[in-house]
Amino acid sequence: MRPMSYGQGGPQSQWDPWTPQSQQPWKSGDDDGTPDWAALADASENRKKRRKVLLVAGGVLATGAIGTAVAMAVSNAGGDNRAGGPSSLPATASLPGGTATTAPSFAPTSAPPPLDPKDFIASANKDTAPLSPETLFPGTQLTMGETVYKKGATSDSKDCASGAGGTLAKALAAGKCTRLMRVSYVKDGVAVTVGVAVFDNDTDAQRFKDRADKKSIVAALPGKGVKAFCDSAICRSTTNTLGRYAYFTIAGFTNGKDVTTKDTKVFAAGNDLAQFSFRQIRRRGEAQASAAANQ
Repeated sequence: MRPMSYGQGGPQSQWDPWTPQSQQPWKSGDDDGTPDWAALADASENRKKRRKVLLVAGGVLATGAIGTAVAMAVSNAGGDNRAGGPSSLPATASLPGGTATTAPSFAPTSAPPPLDPKDFIASANKDTAPLSPETLFPGTQLTMGETVYKKGATSDSKDCASGAGGTLAKALAAGKCTRLMRVSYVKDGVAVTVGVAVFDNDTDAQRFKDRADKKSIVAALPGKGVKAFCDSAICRSTTNTLGRYAYFTIAGFTNGKDVTTKDTKVFAAGNDLAQFSFRQIRRRGEAQASAAANQ
C-alpha cells in the first residue's frame, strides 16, 4: 500500500512558531523548500486577535472584582462596628467635662540692687569699721610690685593742722577735717610720707578739694629709721580724694637733695604710696558693703 500523499486536498498544516516540533506550512505547488510567508502572517494575526480577546476579558474581570471590593467596604462602613472602633465612643455631649487648671501666680519680685561700696565710705554714718594708721597701713613694710618699702614712724591726730604744711591747714579747715593720720616709708635714700585726712562726709571732702592748691602739702614725718627729709628741699607732692577721705603724699631724698623731673625713683615712690592709699580706702567700702549684704 502506497503511503498517503498530502496535496491540496490534504489536511492543513498545524505549524505554530510558538509550539515546538510543529510542522511548517509550505506553499502549494512546487516544493522548493521556501516557507509560505502568507500563511505565517495569517497565523500571527490570529494569535494577536486571541491575545487581545484574553486581555479584554481579564480587564473586565479585574474591574468587576474592584467594584465588588469597594461595595463591600462601603457596606461595612455603614454597618455596625463590632470591633470597638471610633463609633463605639460616647457622643461629645456625654463626655465628662475637664476641670480647667490655673497655673499658680506669684507676686512680681526682684532681687535687691547690689550694695555700692562707695556709699559706705561716703558718710561716717555707714563707715563704721575700725580706722587707724595700722588698719590702713598694716605691717612693717610695704611691697609694691618688686619694690619693698620699709615702714617708719606713724602719727594719728584730731588736730589736722598739726600735720599740714603750706596752705593745707586752711583747706582742711574749710572741709571741717576731723582727723589726720600719717605714715612714712623709705627705700634706698628716698622717703615718702603718706597722709589721710578724714571728713564727716564726701561733701566736706569735696569742699576741701575745692580749696586745696599746689601749695597744700602734708608735712613730712621722720622717725623710726627714716631721716628728716623735705624740710627745706624741693620735694614732690600729690593730693587726691575718695569718698569722705583725702590722701596726700610727699616724697624726697633723705640727704636733702632737691627733687627734679629726672628723679624717677622719687616719683615712683610717691605714686606707689598714693595708689596703695586709694586701694586701702576702697577696700574699706567693699568690705563693709559685703558684710552688710550678708546680714
